Parts: sequence; structure tokens; C-alpha cells
Amino acid sequence: MVDLKAQYEKIKPEIDTAISDVINSTAFINGPAVKEFQLALEKYLGVKHVIPCANGTDALQISMMALGLKPGDEVIAPSFTFIATAEAIALLGLTPVLVDVDPGTFNISPDAVAKAITPRTRAIVPVHLFGQTADMDAIMEIAKQNKLFVIEDACQSIGADYLNAAGEWHKSGTIGHIGCTSFFPSKNLGCYGDGGAIFTNDDLLAAKIRSVVNHGMTVRYYHDDIGVNSRLDSIQAAVLKIKLPYLDQYARARQQVAAAYDKAFGGIPELSVPARSSMSTHVFHQYTLQLRGVDRSSFLEYLAEKDIPAMVYYPVPIHLQKAYLDPRYKAGDFPVTEQLCHSVVSLPMHTEMEQDQLNHIITTVLDFILHHSV
Repeated sequence: MVDLKAQYEKIKPEIDTAISDVINSTAFINGPAVKEFQLALEKYLGVKHVIPCANGTDALQISMMALGLKPGDEVIAPSFTFIATAEAIALLGLTPVLVDVDPGTFNISPDAVAKAITPRTRAIVPVHLFGQTADMDAIMEIAKQNKLFVIEDACQSIGADYLNAAGEWHKSGTIGHIGCTSFFPSKNLGCYGDGGAIFTNDDLLAAKIRSVVNHGMTVRYYHDDIGVNSRLDSIQAAVLKIKLPYLDQYARARQQVAAAYDKAFGGIPELSVPARSSMSTHVFHQYTLQLRGVDRSSFLEYLAEKDIPAMVYYPVPIHLQKAYLDPRYKAGDFPVTEQLCHSVVSLPMHTEMEQDQLNHIITTVLDFILHHSV
């Protein structure tokens, strides 16, 4: 799905030098590389504060801790997403309130959010799924009207640009009160282990987040907050600092692959290509088709036989996951989400895709549709 080795080979001298510099310095935790990456990412995003942390799930959890959310508070999130979004809510004793998504973009439905608000609602977590932002104008207006916090889950969308109603462009993750991202190796900006970051333009909130990520300390051994241990290590920061200047180039490479897929599959009735938001660029963390009248299991088996590693993101919605079963929800409550879980397939998508690989994928998909569709 992602050719990390080929990507590494292209920037190997830079990466190896950066890692070697950290090892020689022995500043493995909170070393200069972390601060250098933080400042570079702040500049790239156009945001006042970037607080690095250990991973994207921690970023979500820490954000909710810094906002002072308490057990029993309700947090609205989509049911069609990776489990980490709801997991972070549940881990803090908060109540996940799940809602349906837009059938085109797969992002959280503002109408569904508005209908889910109760007197106990404290926050909304829009997930910018697969590489493009949710309708943040609508989400922020709902939040303003109801005095709610907005935590952007931008773990799949770093580098995407959002055009608001005022004609202003903002980077994904910098629009809400807090933004979160992951640097998991397969992400568009990935390190060589786990990593994450939190973004905000609020000075007081940034100070609180910095305290929470480091055991609740503002002064060493003086703990003003209940915190966690969630730090981005220096080697991962060094890798990310090298890769950050390539992020837009990586996005363009992904967009070129997506354009080739679109051209090949756009006119096929059995295949629905990803919709594009009019408000957001798409950086294609995933390229996700919807199958129409096609047996997905047979389709995946056929691709695997041809050495094509297609994936299903996600086969089971959160409201039907065993750990998150809730009497408030049952099968059929979120028809868009449930239909997507039964029909989506993500094709290989990465920055080093060669033309012969792309041709092989396209030819194989079309061959299956021609000979095996229902």
C-alpha cells in the first residue's frame, strides 16, 4: 500500500545524517531536533503553537484533557473512522456520541452533528478522513452557536488546504480550537516509529497542552496538572524535519496517482471514485473506491493474486464494534456509514508509484470488473 523503502532511498543521505547527528549528540529526549521540527511545522502550518507528542491517539486524548472535559461530558464524532477517535474519548470516561457521515466525502455530516447536540455536549471531533477536510465552516458555526470546542482529527490530512467562506485558505488542523495529527510511518508525513503533534493558536491552551504532555509539569518536578508521558523523541523529530520540506511534493505525487485512477475508473458503473470537496484540497492519504454490484471479498482475493495489496478502511463502523456497543445505537441507525463499510476498497497510494505499477493496478481492477461483476 505504501512504499516507504523507495521513499527513504531518495532522501537517504539526509535522513542518515539527521539520525546520526542525534545519536552523536545523545540528546534523545527533547533534544534540539524536536524544537527545530516544531518551529518548522509551525511555519508550514501558519499556526502559533505546535506541541509534539508520542502519537496521534495521545494527541486526541491530551487535547481533551487540556480542555478540561470531565467524565460524562459528551463528545460528537463520526462512526466511520479509525477507532482512535472514539477510543480517546472513551479512555477519559467521556461519552462518545456517534453520528453519520457525508456519502460523498465520507467526512462527518454537519446536519448529523447539529441533531446530536444535547445539554451535555462539550466538543465535536471532525475527522478529515482519507486526506480532505470536513465542512469546517458549518462545524465551527454549530460550535459557536452551542459554545462547544472543536478538536480537528487531522491524522490523515496534514498538508491539505481548506477554503473558508471568507475566501481564506487554512491548513487542515489549524481551524478548530485544537488540531491533532499522527506521524505514523504510512502517513503523508510519517516518521520511522510513532509520533504525533497538537496544534493551536490559543496561547493559554498551548501552555496547558505542553504541561499535560510532560507529566503535568511547567517547572521541573512541580506538577500543576494531571498529565501523561507523551513526547516525540529526537530521532523521530529529526526524520520529520527532513521530510517536511517534501510534504507538498509528496501530495502532488499522490494527486497524480489519484488523477490516473479517476481517469481509468470514472466512467465505470461498478466503481464510484472519491468525491472532492469544493472547500478542500485532497492529499490522498487513501484512494478509496466504492464498489457497486461487486463482491468485495472476491475482488480483494483477485487483487491479492495479482500482488496488489488493497485494503478495507473500515469494515465495521464504530457503533457496531464490540467494545463500543451502546443501547443508543443499533444496526441501521447510520445508513451512510454502514453502506460505506460494506462497499469501500482502498487501492495502493504512495509517493513512489511507478507507471508500470499503476498500469498493473488499473488493468487488474478493470479486468475483474469486466469478467466478475454481478
